[in-house]
Amino acid sequence: MIRPSVLLFALVISAPALYRYVLDQLDLTDVFIRFIIAVPIAALLLAALRFVTAGYGRNGDGGEATAVTPTPTERHERPA
Repeated sequence: MIRPSVLLFALVISAPALYRYVLDQLDLTDVFIRFIIAVPIAALLLAALRFVTAGYGRNGDGGEATAVTPTPTERHERPA
């Protein structure tokens, strides 16, 4: 099943062709062909983005991520 985000991104990718159709520079079949070509490209790009960002926000034990406030490091004095 195609996600709605893929279709929206494909529409954004093929927006220049749609604009050229509005200006009567392209035929409607050319616009559809460019949209059909843009759908698998958008699906691959968004799948790669989901793959890269899949691990963000998770901790190592598989549970939910918790906010961690960094603590200041202790100062160690050098022996004289």
